[in-house]
Amino acid sequence: MSAAALRAWIAAIALSAALAIAGAYAPGAHWLHLLCKPLTTLLIVALALRLPASETGYRRAIVAGLLLSTLGDVFLMLAPRWFVHGLASFLLAHLAYLFAFTRCARLAAVPWPFAAYALVAGGVLAMLWPSLPVALRVPVVVYVAVLAAMAAQAAVVWRVRAEATAAWGAAGGGVFVLSDAVLATDRFAMPFAAASLVVLAAYWLAQTMIALSVGKGPATNP
Repeated sequence: MSAAALRAWIAAIALSAALAIAGAYAPGAHWLHLLCKPLTTLLIVALALRLPASETGYRRAIVAGLLLSTLGDVFLMLAPRWFVHGLASFLLAHLAYLFAFTRCARLAAVPWPFAAYALVAGGVLAMLWPSLPVALRVPVVVYVAVLAAMAAQAAVVWRVRAEATAAWGAAGGGVFVLSDAVLATDRFAMPFAAASLVVLAAYWLAQTMIALSVGKGPATNP
């Protein structure tokens, strides 16, 4: 993919994301959010499919994660009773990403990213624990553990391979942790008005970075 084509795809993703975020805030425009939220993630799927991949198995796993994320997007837009279904969809998405990253480097081949993300995960859980509903404690702990492992393994791949595209995956994993930490803080501990803006912007940035890790060539270099 040429640099110009890549910029066009990213501009389309950014526009759709901006419309989705605007729809979450603008009175009477919730339909825009409902339309553009899954559309934005599907545009990222299309980007991952169009990039020239060096490893097709890796691309398949990343695309599977993005499609599961799209399903999670839909569940989280529904009534609160569908929250656990959304959590399960994103859990499977992170497992797909983790599988993709373990195709590139042995699990925990470099220990320090796992230690660092374990500390982050522990801090997030400690903050959330008093306000977490009892029924959600085990699912949230499992989700946070898998999310942290995914992000840590992405960092391992970057350290082992030292490739430009691996840096996108590592950055995407880190930003995904940030997005979900803000989401959990807003939902369970300390709600704030700008949460949707921060969460969605970081979420789609993370997904786009992970999609870019599929590609090869100078057009996808950070």
